[in-house]
Amino acid sequence: MDGDLKACSKCGELKPLEDYYKAAGTRDGHRGECIHCAKVIRRQWYDANHAKAVDAAKRWQARNPQKHASYQQEYRNRPERKRAMRDMYYGRTFGITADDVDALIEQQGGVCVICGRTPERLASWHVDHCHETGVVRGILCIDCNQGIGKFHEDPQRLRAAADYLASASR
Repeated sequence: MDGDLKACSKCGELKPLEDYYKAAGTRDGHRGECIHCAKVIRRQWYDANHAKAVDAAKRWQARNPQKHASYQQEYRNRPERKRAMRDMYYGRTFGITADDVDALIEQQGGVCVICGRTPERLASWHVDHCHETGVVRGILCIDCNQGIGKFHEDPQRLRAAADYLASASR
């Protein structure tokens, strides 16, 4: 070993310590195999053992339905998990992140752009987007989002509904 270089125990290449995972309790504080070789080893293990591990987990879940349900509920309710699920949903559906949605809400002053109310629950915020182009227009409360959806996002229908309400209340 020469200074900050280390020979990988698998491929034998001399590489800088940054190319090794850290490991407490070792002389130099890093694992013996480089990151590339560690990934190859993990992939080989996964390919060889994945099916057995999944089968064992499914058998445990079948034998312990209450424990499994309890764990799943606790897992889904973790703040970091909720954030990750929001991120996946927004990315898959609108091509944006949860941070993008939070920034839009902040730009709107924390209120729905139509009614000006602040929903009590995070789940009551909805990304408003054009169904033809996919362009995100803003963040709405659930009521306003469903309202414009029921009117098929048609401004003429919405104006007609507003005119009707104005004339019917006289």
